[in-house]
Amino acid sequence: MQLPYLTDRLAVHDAHELIERFGDDAGFEAAARADRSRDLGNHVHFCRWRQIERLILLLSSDEPVGTVH
Repeated sequence: MQLPYLTDRLAVHDAHELIERFGDDAGFEAAARADRSRDLGNHVHFCRWRQIERLILLLSSDEPVGTVH
């Protein structure tokens, strides 16, 4: 799994809101928002929503990610 790059706290807040609102489908919603941004030619928001999608997948995983000490 690729770890997300988060530029600010707002990305975590947006991921949290999507999870609360869409539950298990939050990742799909983030992907749809990324696709919409790409279609509009907004590459900055496209990348941002892709990172939020990755964060949602990371938060929903039951497996540890990275080095476990």
